[in-house]
Formats: sequence, C-alpha cells, structure tokens
Amino acid sequence: MATALALTDVSPTTQAAASGACCAPLVREAADPETAAQLARVFKALGDPTRVRLLSIVAAHDGGEACVCDLTEPVGLSQPTVSHHLKLMVDAGLLTREQRGKWAYYSVVPGALNRLGMLLTDATS
Repeated sequence: MATALALTDVSPTTQAAASGACCAPLVREAADPETAAQLARVFKALGDPTRVRLLSIVAAHDGGEACVCDLTEPVGLSQPTVSHHLKLMVDAGLLTREQRGKWAYYSVVPGALNRLGMLLTDATS
C-alpha cells in the first residue's frame, strides 16, 4: 500500500496538481500591460540584426556616441535606411538623438541595456 505525501513536503506545482488546480501559482508579479508594451517595443527594435549591430557600433564608439555618418558604411546601408533603424531604437528608448548642424548624433540611453538585462534576469529567476 502506497503512503500519501503531505502537501507541505512537495513543490507548489505538485501541490497544485494534488489539489485539483491545473497550474502552479504565481510566485512574483507578472508584467503589467504598460510594461509589457514597452518591453515589446524594445524587443521589436532589437529583433532586426542590423539594429543590433547599429546599437553595438554606437555603444563601441568613444563616449558611447556616434554620428549617423559613421554608421552607414559598417552596415552597408544608405543613410535614410540607417536613420530609419536608428529612429526605431530612439522610439524604443534604447538610443537618444541630438542634432548638430546637418548631422544627427546617437548615444545609448544610460542604463537602458542594464534595465533590460535586469528584467530578463528577474523573469528567469
């Protein structure tokens, strides 16, 4: 004859199954709709290899700032196309844009990548 385990001796998932519940309970706050929308914008911006390269190139420049004129050759795209990619990253909160004469300079938003990393780390902990 098998002995029954006390519910306190098993994991929350096993407890949920034993109690008839279909799912394990939440153990921390889930992303609210506004946070989820912001994260989706960032993920969408980083969902293109060219934009990931551009972000990396900007971050690798001295002072973490680069002129759009320095970004077209490394990715092999025209200036309007590069500017479009950069605009999407500005809109997603990854880069800032400063106009200096006829050229636009882009820099990584301080802490943007760290915040994204923390959100991802928290989600998998």
